[in-house]
Amino acid sequence: MHPNRRPALGITVAVAVVAAALVGCERGTSTGGGPAAPGPTAGCPAVLAGAQAAVQRAMKTNPAWHGPTRGPRAVPGKSMVYVAQTMTNPGVAGAANGVREAAKALGWNVRVIDGQGTPAGIQAAFSQALALRPSGIVIGGFDPKLTSQQVAKANARRIPLVGWHAVDSPGPSKDPELFSNITTRVQDVAKISADWVIAHSHGHAGVVVFTDASIPFARNKSELIKKGLATCDGVRLLAEENIPIPDTSSRTPQQVSSLLSRFRGRWTYSVAINDVYFADAAPALRAAGKKGAGAPFNIGAGDGDPSAFQRINSRAFQAATVPEPLSQQGWQILDEFNRAFSGEPPSGYVAPVHISTGANSGGATAWDPPGYRAAYLSIWGT
Repeated sequence: MHPNRRPALGITVAVAVVAAALVGCERGTSTGGGPAAPGPTAGCPAVLAGAQAAVQRAMKTNPAWHGPTRGPRAVPGKSMVYVAQTMTNPGVAGAANGVREAAKALGWNVRVIDGQGTPAGIQAAFSQALALRPSGIVIGGFDPKLTSQQVAKANARRIPLVGWHAVDSPGPSKDPELFSNITTRVQDVAKISADWVIAHSHGHAGVVVFTDASIPFARNKSELIKKGLATCDGVRLLAEENIPIPDTSSRTPQQVSSLLSRFRGRWTYSVAINDVYFADAAPALRAAGKKGAGAPFNIGAGDGDPSAFQRINSRAFQAATVPEPLSQQGWQILDEFNRAFSGEPPSGYVAPVHISTGANSGGATAWDPPGYRAAYLSIWGT
């Protein structure tokens, strides 16, 4: 993925119900970070109420399917190539697995070519994909500008391209020319991450944000997260740590140790643009005597990879993640191609954000919402 926003003191009865459902005065219960001491009166009552309601919606595990229910029947005999940024990226691999599963239902052939995570490797993989003369090509988790020559060739040959986290926004793209790009909205991911901090802390938190400023998408996401946090007067941004994702394993432990020394008990929450930061933060937090289920409570505004779920489920230095529905997005990718082959416009569907915590994950290692398989099978007539 691109490492893949953001004063009435009396609370209405409806808001009070939401607050009770979230145990707003007992931080860390339904929002998944483990028990914590009751918080003081919120420093942003109206913002807190809105954040609690948003978090409650995002934590639902059985949402109704609001994606497409109509579309063209399956076009037979298509061959697809999924060009992967790197199959060691759990988000890229998860979407690829969804594409494979959907292809079986459609009776299509799919080949995955691994770009090995380097510009040269990705360019070579895309060139290999073009040589296979497929019906369509998936741009799996990398910036199409990296392969501008290959993209131009595909466009010239009228091979439709569908991206997964290929550009910032979901839907069609003119430059680069993509039939559609599949991703949640970065604004929604950033906002719900900030909302979770506000709701879980009852409006009082000292926050560190981890980002990779070398990637425009990631930098934009962290800016939106900071804007969301700033809506609550009781939430303080202590620091923003710029650590390139390739350097997380070497740099994050040292930075975490430094942050603990600087802020001590004032550091109570963290938000990262990708879950990987918390994999690398855990050893330093453990060495400092921090409890895995205690502060700082960490939320990843990233893909929600299996290791993130494992940390959350075992209460090991990560309390929550905002996961992409990777398998569902794989099915959507092929549905978009089927629409392209049928001369129809893209579906326009964008998956809503979801929050996974130890309270609602059910021990799962991925977010796999209900309803989409039956809906797509019905559309395709398979």
